[in-house]
Amino acid sequence: MVIQRLRALAIVTGLVAATPVAAQTSHTEAGPYLAARAAAAAQDYSAAADWFQTALGADPRNPILLEGTIAGLLAAGDVSEALPLAQRMRETGAASQVANMVLQLDAAERGAWGEIFELLEADRGVGPLVDGLTRVWARIGQGRMDQALSALDEVIETPGLRGFGLYHKALALASAGDFEGADTVLAAAPENGLPVSEPVLLAHAQVLSQLDRRDDALALLDEAGRGSPVLDAMRDKIASGAPVDWDCVTAPADGLSELYISVAGALSNEVPDSYVLLYARAALELDPDRVDGLLLAAGLLERSQRHDLAQSVYERVPATHPAHVTAELGRAEVLRRAGQPERALAVLEELARTAPGLAEVQVALGDLRRSESAPAEAEAAYGRAIDIAGADAAWWLYYMRGVTRHAQDDWAGAEADFRAALEVDADRAEVLNFLGYSLVERGEKLEEALEMIERAVRAQPDNGAIVDSLGWAQFKLGHYREAVDNLERAAELEPVDPIVNDHLGDGYWAVGRMTEARFQWQRALSFGPTPENAERLRRKLAEGLDAVLASEGGTPLRQVAEHR
Repeated sequence: MVIQRLRALAIVTGLVAATPVAAQTSHTEAGPYLAARAAAAAQDYSAAADWFQTALGADPRNPILLEGTIAGLLAAGDVSEALPLAQRMRETGAASQVANMVLQLDAAERGAWGEIFELLEADRGVGPLVDGLTRVWARIGQGRMDQALSALDEVIETPGLRGFGLYHKALALASAGDFEGADTVLAAAPENGLPVSEPVLLAHAQVLSQLDRRDDALALLDEAGRGSPVLDAMRDKIASGAPVDWDCVTAPADGLSELYISVAGALSNEVPDSYVLLYARAALELDPDRVDGLLLAAGLLERSQRHDLAQSVYERVPATHPAHVTAELGRAEVLRRAGQPERALAVLEELARTAPGLAEVQVALGDLRRSESAPAEAEAAYGRAIDIAGADAAWWLYYMRGVTRHAQDDWAGAEADFRAALEVDADRAEVLNFLGYSLVERGEKLEEALEMIERAVRAQPDNGAIVDSLGWAQFKLGHYREAVDNLERAAELEPVDPIVNDHLGDGYWAVGRMTEARFQWQRALSFGPTPENAERLRRKLAEGLDAVLASEGGTPLRQVAEHR
């Protein structure tokens, strides 16, 4: 039901029409237009806007090119450049939600609330939800709270929009100093249809603080639990007795900013990121310092691999904000993905100095070091994270340190960590598989290893790597026919994995299917194995598995079979 509502919301907000997809007009030069469309498809917003503007040179009033340019500029955060194009779009008479959004943003920033009503009356809206709540905040901007509340009631009674309407009613009342009225709305959630989210909890805690009900505010936040930097900071501030101001929404433009971020957040998993980004950018245009908008926009840009834009947005989160650590972790990850590990390391090391007691910072350092093939440094970072977490250390912390120890041939340390991870979560498939497979490869505790891998397969029966581990353990135990069944299944699940195909080839050889064995080894060789494995595959193709095993000091499989 929730998913259906959100999909319906994608339609009523007008997001689906935000970016042009129609074909060019006959007057437009094809080259720049096609380049613009390609850049838009790649979510290279600045380049898309540039190419659309180039195409506009030949056809300056083409609504498709105008809308494409406006969308690209808004997505890149260049609203001032988009404004004259939106005004030109209005002059053409063509319909465009994204142009209307820019025009409304400009009017709201100037406090020209009457212009917003003129736009809406001229059918220059963005969509039913946005338009309905825009009327609310515009009326408040005009000092007409009575009309604003009437408009809110209309939104609240609209199917699927009740939660939005109630939330903005509470914000509107609080912004006017009616904290008792705001509390009445917020305290009734979720029974009244208002979902209990982080913004709702933050607003309610601030409202209660204005009413001198600090104990109630603390109880509200304690019930929500810890984990949100913003809510945790608010809890600590209230508990300290420090003054708590109402700052969620203090002006009509702030209310509109909250509206845009609310819609963006609700649709973030329901429509393409490029549409959601338009709303996040609109929120930031009205309130450039709102951190939730910065984090949302940066995350969207990161997902679309616009690393340069994402980094610049993450940098805007002030060091004094509770979410600064989150932003810096995001910035470090963006730098890593952009191929700048040294800069990412500098960000994380500075963060570790300023926030030495945060395990997540050490985890990020460990992940970065491991990705850069520095297992010793990664091991040390994961170790610090474990020390910080203490008795609350999660299974995956031990697991990741075990992986780095394994990479350094510290088997004793790796095994100890894997077993520590299983003490925290005895059925964790990843750990069972890694430990079991490693024991098989070492020829140690094979019966225990087989039992571990069987448990992992039961937990994840469609994981090709784990099914391969089971087949390989059976192979090492000499259960060749059983091994082949599982190795074939693994090859179906992971058809281009060189190790899986190599193992299947060995399994076929063990049961006398020599031609099929060589076919699988040849397949494995074509899928990019490591140089060492590639050389061994070539030797098996030339000499057969028995000869290779004998040359390595092992026992040929046929002799093993004869003595069983």
